[in-house]
Amino acid sequence: MTDTAPAVRVTAFVAGRVQGVGFRWWTRSMALELGLVGHARNLDDGRVEVVAQGPQDKVHQLLALLGEQPSSRRRPGRVTSVVTLPGTPREDVRGFGER
Repeated sequence: MTDTAPAVRVTAFVAGRVQGVGFRWWTRSMALELGLVGHARNLDDGRVEVVAQGPQDKVHQLLALLGEQPSSRRRPGRVTSVVTLPGTPREDVRGFGER
């Protein structure tokens, strides 16, 4: 994250065929490229939860990539919906992991 831009935190719930296809790995790669911190993890109901924190414009870029139809970045799987919830940025988050 940059020191000049205020951080935002968003949790996105991504539905579709997003488990077992490399979607978390791809999300991590895109988030790191954008300089974001957080994680992507599979949920028991078949969705993937993506928590992303960083400059607002970069977080919005990631969200746009998650839901882009068709994906120009060769996103694996098939996304049918992305539901987002705002959060409060945390100081203790480092890196971007797959869980």
